[in-house]
Amino acid sequence: MAPVVQIKDIHKIYESGEIPVHAVRGVSLDIHKGEFVALMGASGSGKSTLMNMLGCLDRPTKGTYKLDGIDVSDLDKNELADIRNQKLGFVFQGFNLLARTTALENVELPMLYGRHRRLSAGQIRERAMHCLEIVGLANRADHMPNQLSGGQQQRVAIARGLVNEPQVLLADEPTGNLDSRTSIEVMGVFQQLNDQGISIVMVTHELDIAHYCKRNLILRDGVVVRDEAVPNRSIASNELGKLKSAEAAAKLIANPVN
Repeated sequence: MAPVVQIKDIHKIYESGEIPVHAVRGVSLDIHKGEFVALMGASGSGKSTLMNMLGCLDRPTKGTYKLDGIDVSDLDKNELADIRNQKLGFVFQGFNLLARTTALENVELPMLYGRHRRLSAGQIRERAMHCLEIVGLANRADHMPNQLSGGQQQRVAIARGLVNEPQVLLADEPTGNLDSRTSIEVMGVFQQLNDQGISIVMVTHELDIAHYCKRNLILRDGVVVRDEAVPNRSIASNELGKLKSAEAAAKLIANPVN
């Protein structure tokens, strides 16, 4: 099976000053369906730049990037926006939820664009509820973000990232604003999603968090200096509380929207 992410000799050079900044230097990388990858490195290592290119938020200066078999390296701005909506889900450190909108409405938002626009309001709502079930927050669907804890807000953001059935879920420091206990809960949600076959790429600077992934990529000066499998470190169900996510995720994956 072809990799869901395939990049070859990717470079990113910024020409903003007198001296060009070579942020990413010839990275080649395959990520297959069902992998859970952590991108790590010190500030300036190139991990955020690489993540932006994986997320079709920035174009490589040189090299090729195929996402789910589509060469996205030379797509224009509108084509990249379509690919992001259809193929990628995003989870950010700062949650990025709309403050005056319920959890359910926040999750529904990505479906108002792209291929899901043809769905009825009832179908959109049902799918958004499925995604809240996955992250264990169906009973908070009508709550506003300020009525939710930080961990609950991040779970809503994960549900929003899942709702368009992405090929890859991209998470940028998703535990950066959370305490240790809540970080473990959120990583447990990611692990359960990955166990159901969802591909995840996560930027993190926290080694303890990276240990919950299955593969760690270490960048330094724009180059991958280490690519290693991580021994299984599953989060026990009693650490997570009684999240009924596995059953809901299986239902979502078994009944996708075509």
